Amino acid sequence: MIGHVRELWRYPVKSMRGERLGSTDVVCSYGIPGDRGWAVRDETVGEIRGAKKIGALVQLAARYLAPPAGSATPPVEIDLGDGATVRSDDPDVAGVLSARLGRPVTLWPRRPAEDRDHYRRVELPDEAEFRRQLGLLPDEPVPDWSTMAPPDLMAELIEYVGPRGTYFDSFQLHVLTTTSLASLAEATPGASMDVRRFRPNVLVDTGSEPGGFPEIDWCGRHLRIGSVVAEVVQPMSRCVMVTLPQGDLPAERSIMRTLVRETRMDLGIGLDVVEPGRIAEGDPVELL
Repeated sequence: MIGHVRELWRYPVKSMRGERLGSTDVVCSYGIPGDRGWAVRDETVGEIRGAKKIGALVQLAARYLAPPAGSATPPVEIDLGDGATVRSDDPDVAGVLSARLGRPVTLWPRRPAEDRDHYRRVELPDEAEFRRQLGLLPDEPVPDWSTMAPPDLMAELIEYVGPRGTYFDSFQLHVLTTTSLASLAEATPGASMDVRRFRPNVLVDTGSEPGGFPEIDWCGRHLRIGSVVAEVVQPMSRCVMVTLPQGDLPAERSIMRTLVRETRMDLGIGLDVVEPGRIAEGDPVELL
């Protein structure tokens, strides 16, 4: 036993703020049903985009209008952050989102993995743009993910914006511990620290005191969360998103400086589902 589930989160639209759940099914391939079920496509370049490139996305929030199940992506309602809302089935949703984000965009539900052109990466950033997306200073090292990520995943991410058939950056579930949050807060005095910045699916209560970043050492092991078993594949590498203002949280560039210094930009872990099941707040979490 390493703790229990304190919070459960689902993010209906990639890079928008999500919705907290009391309990949820967890399935293979899609993790929590409906998680990142929708995404915005930048029509200027013809590519699916997140908040690394369209930072204003985190100012918006989304919720499902019907409970998703399996691979289904029911309609969502998007809070535009200015008192207005728009539904995904509104005929003018693309125009409303384009006006709010300041560029021509469209909103898309998940497409089948066979739709390669939908997921294809159109452009690779140069080093300056890459550093901007990661929130790195000129003298800070760029992480070498090729030594950490599985080779088949790296090959997929070179050609496509994420694993085809999903809008995940990489993995089906993202887990973060309260110990890591407390350690990050201690190392970043004065920063506005909040779990919402880091967008986990599962926040595991491992205590309220700082104690390093324990979940990074779980890579290669399995976790049982409720009745779900998932493989811990690798640490979650962070980007500029964790520093952006969202909702009532201000911009906090100091968070990235701490992550670069303390964890080589890692916080939390990415998991793939091995045995589907169900998770509820309060469920035990076991390291297998």
